[in-house]
Amino acid sequence: MSAPPKTVLQATPEEEAAIRAAVRGAGGEGLVVAGPQHVAGLTRLLADPKVSDPIYDLPRPITEESVGRWIEQSEALRQKGECLLTVSLDEAGEVAGYSRFTVWPDRSSAEIAGARRADQQNSGQGRTGVGRSTAFMFEILGVRLIGLTAALDNVRSAAAIDGAGFERKGERESVRPDGSIRRSIYWEMTRDQWTRLHRL
Repeated sequence: MSAPPKTVLQATPEEEAAIRAAVRGAGGEGLVVAGPQHVAGLTRLLADPKVSDPIYDLPRPITEESVGRWIEQSEALRQKGECLLTVSLDEAGEVAGYSRFTVWPDRSSAEIAGARRADQQNSGQGRTGVGRSTAFMFEILGVRLIGLTAALDNVRSAAAIDGAGFERKGERESVRPDGSIRRSIYWEMTRDQWTRLHRL
């Protein structure tokens, strides 16, 4: 299951409330929040092992029922200001990717998990996608710290995260929904680090 970053920040009540409001209000401007209408498409996307195998926190087995529950749970957490599950659509309106932002407003922190359809992978867009999502979490959601993980053998994601300027902080154990453990490479970045990177 998702775990907050190793570094512990303390948000003020005002900061926490602002982050929760930003998560609840996110949408529009090309951001598509996953809903019941995306269950079938998201299930098709995640049924491909090339997409889902490297991701530890997906519902398994991947069925329309489990994906539907996952969307419902994510929406309930969005209403609390703690999660945002979004989908990207191709020109035909099919689900081509997803992003799931998990937010800890009381710690001004967030993480993201996500994937793109196999035919859109290895297109050189990984670093750009990580950068866009990082900017969204810092600038729109208003958090001050992001922690990311990737499986030890997930070379593509690791390269994208490194390329976006995240700092490696060793490894951590990621807990899957079934309780099993996956060793992961672990990164962090603060908003100040992000700002400095983009001033250069």
